[in-house]
Amino acid sequence: MAHAKNHDYHILPPSILPLLGAIGGFIMLFGAVLWMHGITPYMFWGGLVLVLYTMYDWWSKVVQESRIGDHTKVVRIGLRYGFILFVMSEIMFFFAWFWSFFKHAMYPMQEYTGTEYVQPDIHVVDAFHLPLINTVVLLLSGCAVTWAHHALAHDNDRKGLIQGLAIGIVLGVFFTFLQAFEYYELLAHEGWKFGDDIFYSNFFMATGFHGFHVLIGTIFLLVCLARAGKGDFTPEQHVGFEAAAWYWHFVDVVWLFLFFAVYLWGQSVL
Repeated sequence: MAHAKNHDYHILPPSILPLLGAIGGFIMLFGAVLWMHGITPYMFWGGLVLVLYTMYDWWSKVVQESRIGDHTKVVRIGLRYGFILFVMSEIMFFFAWFWSFFKHAMYPMQEYTGTEYVQPDIHVVDAFHLPLINTVVLLLSGCAVTWAHHALAHDNDRKGLIQGLAIGIVLGVFFTFLQAFEYYELLAHEGWKFGDDIFYSNFFMATGFHGFHVLIGTIFLLVCLARAGKGDFTPEQHVGFEAAAWYWHFVDVVWLFLFFAVYLWGQSVL
């Protein structure tokens, strides 16, 4: 039940969750380093479980705050700013991979073989096969999420909200399936290898991390669909869904850059 507030801010009660998340993150990353050195991965998985629990508990509390009226207009603005900063950090992450790809594509480092320097191989993928299909699928998914957002924000149409989210989720899952199939074809039939040279490293890191972001975004939309089914979100207050929509459009834009740079430009220039 919502309660009345006499100010525009939400004062959080003391919580152990920030400390718990920090400890879990440290254990997970330290365990990952040990795992890479051939030591048991149990520390990594333990830290991951702790991080996931912190995320679930913390975000559950944020959802509860929105239901009882703690997310005033000022608080919602702060949440939006925070999410925009998060997306900007993600842009910088992908910028690094694009920089590496263009640098090694246009000015490849010579590889010393013992007798002479040779230019590393540059491999291309047919942009007008699975990559083009995946582009259409992801853009259609973004259109469905936009439809859901418009249905909620402008028409308060809950049926349109749920249908748009459901379609966006199905198309997101289909994108992931197609990308997994593309990886299978490249690795099993085209002779590609993970990390075998700088081109393979750039390709799999850029497209693989994008695929991971699609998976996270799909989970984000699934949570929004579940909340919408329970009656959450109103035209005036739907920051959680708004963040999910922004994240999904960010994923769309990154894929467009990947398609035109790695697939299309790589196919025609390299």
